[in-house]
Amino acid sequence: MTGLSQWVKACAIDEVKEGKLFGFHTDDKKILLANQKGKIFATDLICTHAEADLSTGFLSDEGVRCPLHLSVFNLQDGIPQNPPAEAPLKTYNVKIEQDEIYVEV
Repeated sequence: MTGLSQWVKACAIDEVKEGKLFGFHTDDKKILLANQKGKIFATDLICTHAEADLSTGFLSDEGVRCPLHLSVFNLQDGIPQNPPAEAPLKTYNVKIEQDEIYVEV
């Protein structure tokens, strides 16, 4: 493993509407995109507590809420805001070019 990051195309910008969640898979990562008030965030797709797919969760001002046990994760730093989750989600850099969303993995 080289340790170098790369930018991967996730989807078109219009696939992640404001207030919505979008999950996608790249080679060895499962990533969640969230459009919170017009800003796109990227975190791990799978909850650190119970392996739930966060794209089936809920987006609020506080972050993304896991559909299984209702822990909320801050989208900027991945830190859980309430139990039962204790471990943070990994976060990723995002860029938008020509109406496409790219994530640095």
